[in-house]
Amino acid sequence: MKSNSITEKTNLHPRNQHRSRYDFKLLIEKYPELKKHVATNQHQIETINFSDPEAVKALNKALLITYYDIQNWDIPKDYLCPPIPGRADYIHNIADLLASSNGGKIPEGESIEGLDIGIGANCIYPILGNAIYGWSFVGTDIDEKALSNCSKIIETNPKLVEAISLQQQIEPRFIFKNIITPEDKFEFVLCNPPFHTSQEEATQGSIRKINNLENKKTTKPILNFGGQNAELWCEGGEFRFISQMIYESAKYPMQCLWFTTLVAKQSHLKSLYNVLNKVKAANIRTIDMAQGQKTSRILAWSFLSDLQQAEWQFEKSNQVV
Repeated sequence: MKSNSITEKTNLHPRNQHRSRYDFKLLIEKYPELKKHVATNQHQIETINFSDPEAVKALNKALLITYYDIQNWDIPKDYLCPPIPGRADYIHNIADLLASSNGGKIPEGESIEGLDIGIGANCIYPILGNAIYGWSFVGTDIDEKALSNCSKIIETNPKLVEAISLQQQIEPRFIFKNIITPEDKFEFVLCNPPFHTSQEEATQGSIRKINNLENKKTTKPILNFGGQNAELWCEGGEFRFISQMIYESAKYPMQCLWFTTLVAKQSHLKSLYNVLNKVKAANIRTIDMAQGQKTSRILAWSFLSDLQQAEWQFEKSNQVV
């Protein structure tokens, strides 16, 4: 007998729409192509093969159509296919962060602008942020092909055309230079930085992930969620990337309410706090959250005092649109 019990994923944010088990009947109704990837496991629960890149992509398409009204979404072969529940959690936690300096109220609408560092080919954070809270975004990347695919997603979903703009980082050694102009004021920066220090390390990480998913040993890397070099690794890995991000952010102290990034390795936090203290960040927060099988966290910092943050939000809420 097929199990219909709904298990709540209590580690996800309370406002996350994906806390319950996936409703495959509804998802298949909205996106029939998903049906061929759905099967019943040994516990009599409907699921997909999460080690199959095509199954993961089909699930994403179904979720985006069903819950976020994104009718046209695709990514090129071998590009990162994001797990949507975890990505939505980052957006919800940013909303709480903005609310903390806005009298507890989440600021919504197109006047709230975020900067996505490393948007990738999937455009997922701007899609979710716009669908859930109506926010606007600038998405940046060093990869021209990734940005070209984002452009295609935006153009084929008319509601995104005015909400998301794209900009290529033409100097890969920089993060904010060439991107933040003197006129810009962003409510937040978000980033899912390259995690690994080398392609070899990324390959081994992929093999471990597949072995965990399938409970068997393999030596062949299958990137079930895909990923290009710049998405998965960079010289010095996560710590070096985030450190540079912090040092560069200090050059734009009044142009962003909150800088944020995911930090996968908890062991990096102490050293990152030291970097933040060096650049004299006025506010530092760490927000724990679950990302699929692993625990992650958001590191957030601001160069604005509590009073300056409140003034920023007050000015924004009183702008004449």
